[in-house]
Amino acid sequence: MRNFILFVRRFFNLILFLALEIVCVILIEHTNTLQGNDIISSANMVSGLVYKKQSDVVYYFGLRKMNDSLVNENARLRNEIDQLHSVDTLKDSVVHRKLYSADSSTHIVKFADYVYRTARVINNSTNASDNYITINRGSRDGISKNMAVISGTGIVGRVEHVSAHFASVLSVLSSKQKVAAKLKDGTTGYIIWDEKQPDALIMIDVPQQVKVKKGDSVYTGIFSIFSPDIMIGTVLKTVVVKKNAMQLIYLQSSTNFHNLQYVYVIENKMMIEKKIVEDSSGKK
Repeated sequence: MRNFILFVRRFFNLILFLALEIVCVILIEHTNTLQGNDIISSANMVSGLVYKKQSDVVYYFGLRKMNDSLVNENARLRNEIDQLHSVDTLKDSVVHRKLYSADSSTHIVKFADYVYRTARVINNSTNASDNYITINRGSRDGISKNMAVISGTGIVGRVEHVSAHFASVLSVLSSKQKVAAKLKDGTTGYIIWDEKQPDALIMIDVPQQVKVKKGDSVYTGIFSIFSPDIMIGTVLKTVVVKKNAMQLIYLQSSTNFHNLQYVYVIENKMMIEKKIVEDSSGKK
């Protein structure tokens, strides 16, 4: 109590001045309409600025939650889209057997069953000869080796190493990576990385007579670990290789590897069965 009295005595003039100022402002506000309106308007402006800053801060700290929500929603939509792409409709026709309008001979043949899992990028390299990306999902989250990884705009790479809580992804920016691809007319080839240009990919094994224009899109093919029709990049230029009548197609990657934050890990539940059959065929 003694300290409070000493404080008041020491700053009595300042406290009195502030108190009189407050009284004056209140009197002006209630007795003079013009000046009162100016005071109220200024007070509202200050309050508005404070509330806006408060809202901006809350919004900023809520961005992570919003991003996670959007990524999860995109994963759900991709799952639904791939349910349509991963089936073939086949019709059996047998000699001397009449096909009725009911089309009872139609079979839905499923050749892939994709599951998308979201992950956050926690480490990423782009300057090495074989670049890797670390994500915050591991075997406990259903991640396993050789699963495909994509971003919201295109392909990213393939899962190489997995621990309980993390996974290492071999980026397409790697000399070890080769991805099956196709042009818009259906021409197939393979994508490799141009090590001289960090953001450039090259499509190889494309015949020279295939017409390709700058700006054309290139997508993943059906014989890829990726689900089909995922964007790989756009054509920058073509270079003819005369000795084998082929052409090299240089692409601008659709994925920005310098600003990669979220990815989707794709599991094809039928891949193991497919690989067993292919491996057994190769042994014969």
